[in-house]
Amino acid sequence: MPNVNSAASAAGLAGFNALGAAEAEAELLACCACRAFARVVAARRPYPDLDGLTEAAGAAVRDLAWSDVQEALAAHPRIGEPPRDGGRAAPPLPAGTGAPPRDGGRAARETSWSRQEQSGVDAAGRAVLDGLAEGNRAYEERFGHVYLVCATGMTAEEMLSRLRERLRNDDAAERDVVRAELARITRLRVAKLLGDAP
Repeated sequence: MPNVNSAASAAGLAGFNALGAAEAEAELLACCACRAFARVVAARRPYPDLDGLTEAAGAAVRDLAWSDVQEALAAHPRIGEPPRDGGRAAPPLPAGTGAPPRDGGRAARETSWSRQEQSGVDAAGRAVLDGLAEGNRAYEERFGHVYLVCATGMTAEEMLSRLRERLRNDDAAERDVVRAELARITRLRVAKLLGDAP
């Protein structure tokens, strides 16, 4: 269902291209909760089509400094856990950035999208949910951040299997995987933002 609460989805790509810089950045933060990402993608407007926008979004994620990736990770709930208090909130925008004072429904969109993306855990049995909880703790201890996977279309068992595999990665390899997963999630969310994805 299109996201009718978003200024961008109300008018599609043309509407997104026409937004002011601060509004476009605020909309993009629902896709990837990193200010550097939002600035870069908003600044490259106008986009000729959705493919151009999603490719630019993916490239911007892959080019982020690791500290910026960590900023984005802070907004993602743990796999298998519902978002707390409307989601793990992205850091507030600093004063003077020109961003709107309210998030325009961004947190609600992020929460809704996370639940939708992780819907594969809804039918999981207790053993799998316990495995995810244990794996999340081990992952965070090992790597220092939330386990991120593009969970769209995956079962809980697949998410758990992938988590266990990734615990064997070294730090550099895992950072590459995290960037790729964040880019996949971001591309999907950009399409949702514009009302072009379920």
